[in-house]
Amino acid sequence: MRKDIKTSCRKRLSRIEGQVRGLAKMVDDDRYCIDIVTQISAVRAALRRLEEEILKDHVSHCVEHAIASGDKADQRQKILELMAVIGRADR
Repeated sequence: MRKDIKTSCRKRLSRIEGQVRGLAKMVDDDRYCIDIVTQISAVRAALRRLEEEILKDHVSHCVEHAIASGDKADQRQKILELMAVIGRADR
């Protein structure tokens, strides 16, 4: 992972961690259920954005490298991995 992407991801993860701690506090404080569910949706959205950032880096680094290398087996492997993770993301 590129250094700038890693830094960005760590910042996003710190914010997500704070959001999750906030959710725990909301539950402890018996906050209104819909407010909690709304915050859960916000955490999911933040995780999706993080996932997208990491996948973009993977494609621009790992997949691109496999394509440039000319190694057909490595190319197939990277594409299969990418398709598998995209398939799991919809679940």
